[in-house]
Amino acid sequence: MDLQQLRYFQTVARYEHISRAAQELRVAQPSLSRTVARLEAEIGTPLFDRRGRRIRLNPYGTLFLRHVERALSELDDGRRAVREAQGLGLGRVCLASETLLTVTPLLGGFRLAYPRADIRLFQANAEEMTRLLRAGEVDFCLASQPLPVAERESVELAREEVLLAVPPGHWLDGQESVTIREIAEEPFVTTRRGHWQRTLLEQLFASEGLTPQLSCEGNEPGATQDMISVGLGIGLIPAVSRQAGTHTRVPVAWVHLDAPDCHRVLTLVWNRDAHLSDAAVRLREFATERPFMTHRVPDQHPARTQEHV
Repeated sequence: MDLQQLRYFQTVARYEHISRAAQELRVAQPSLSRTVARLEAEIGTPLFDRRGRRIRLNPYGTLFLRHVERALSELDDGRRAVREAQGLGLGRVCLASETLLTVTPLLGGFRLAYPRADIRLFQANAEEMTRLLRAGEVDFCLASQPLPVAERESVELAREEVLLAVPPGHWLDGQESVTIREIAEEPFVTTRRGHWQRTLLEQLFASEGLTPQLSCEGNEPGATQDMISVGLGIGLIPAVSRQAGTHTRVPVAWVHLDAPDCHRVLTLVWNRDAHLSDAAVRLREFATERPFMTHRVPDQHPARTQEHV
């Protein structure tokens, strides 16, 4: 059993698809299949269930994968520690975030303060962020919902109101606030399950014994404002978008939702026992010592204005 076998197995397990894994690894499919087969022979049991061209991790493969990811993460940590000891810059910091709009000001400021840091950014939903963190592929996750990672540490960076965005001219355009029951029949533009907007939307409606009506659901949270602007529905948008949106030219009207817990909590999450590079340590300090770019949950509703997301 060698390191290449383990990395090949990890990639195949991630995709559960030989051709996709081979494409990422830049190896021939037959060669990758033989490598996995040799590993299974050494382990003494199949790690995948095979049905034609489809493969799925079986219980033995799932168990082995946890140990492989832990071992490879330790090796990666060791390499980074040696590089840092050699004085090759501050090292690399890897961050996963559900949306790029949220993390852009943070990383922009960090880059100005620490130009020698190597930054890698991933966009992922909650499920994918959990996998990346467990596998040691990222140092931090900037999450808007809890991540089920057992050995984790976290710090709350910000808490902001979530607003209702509606198309200009909509019957809600001009209203200060609205209840969930008043918009129960309205079509919503939202993300697929796994993203915080969808989770919050379903929680708010479930608290009233209702189910939201969906007109559009996708994997790109940043496209929600565009869909709302052209009249495909209404949707939940964090207040930070209202603050940062004066230059994006996507007009919507803003309405406050008269509902408890209609807010987003931004949390920085990391593995408790993982090695952190100098760059990662300084990013954590940078993020926690400065006000995050959000609108805090207000005590009262200000007058509604039409802006751009």
